[in-house]
Amino acid sequence: MSNASATLTVWASAWLAGAAAPDDALDALTAWAPVQRVHAADPETAAQTGLPGPGAGTVGAAALFTTLRRSTAGGRAGSGAEVRLVLPVAGDVRGLPAGTSFARAALAAGEGVLVPDAGLGLVPAAEGEEALRWVVHSLPVDVPPAEHVGLAEAEHALRSAVRDSARALDELQVAREDATVRQRIAAALRATPQPEWPRGVPPRALRVLDQAQHVGAILEAAAQDTPGGAWSAAAADAREQLLRPLWTDVRTAQLAAVAESVRVLAAHPSQR
Repeated sequence: MSNASATLTVWASAWLAGAAAPDDALDALTAWAPVQRVHAADPETAAQTGLPGPGAGTVGAAALFTTLRRSTAGGRAGSGAEVRLVLPVAGDVRGLPAGTSFARAALAAGEGVLVPDAGLGLVPAAEGEEALRWVVHSLPVDVPPAEHVGLAEAEHALRSAVRDSARALDELQVAREDATVRQRIAAALRATPQPEWPRGVPPRALRVLDQAQHVGAILEAAAQDTPGGAWSAAAADAREQLLRPLWTDVRTAQLAAVAESVRVLAAHPSQR
């Protein structure tokens, strides 16, 4: 359940608040791909940001950070700006500015970064294993306020999800019928990039992010059509009904952990 948008949200927030060095922020993104490519989604956004438009080439992540600084704070270090993670899926599009190209792209990707002060939204797309493309969208409408979920509340829900996801494996007979499921969960966790985080990120937030990643790996195993998976339409529907609320808990926990990290870093910019 870890993703590049969470990494960018935390590091961009820290950098805009003066709590992180730019080189450290750029290095953190390379955990997802060694090459970062950035361009605007359309000519209007290109004119607004100075980024290349579609078909006009790309620039590196340094230009993205510069664009955010210029768009939010006029280049003043330490001023900070709101940067927000979104993790939309069908049926759960909280936080998305409706009817925008960003909303459509973020829903398709399952992730994105909102910068309301700049009127911008960013969506990543992997290009093989070597490159990650960030497409920058302008937001012509007001961004709805963030839905606040406390970290303690999210952590409690996630602990329940840990227990429920273990039961889900048993009820779906995944663990019993597929002897490799535990190995697949461990392999998925090992394969997930582990970016560095800025100094000052609350340990509790990091713990919740780790728990969310682990539960997400369990749920992905439970969702696969293994020998213990769904054999019929009715079984597939039962599986979906069982796993959907657990996925919601995982996304909520990650959103809460990232939001708390952003809040703390913005409040204590001298930690760099």
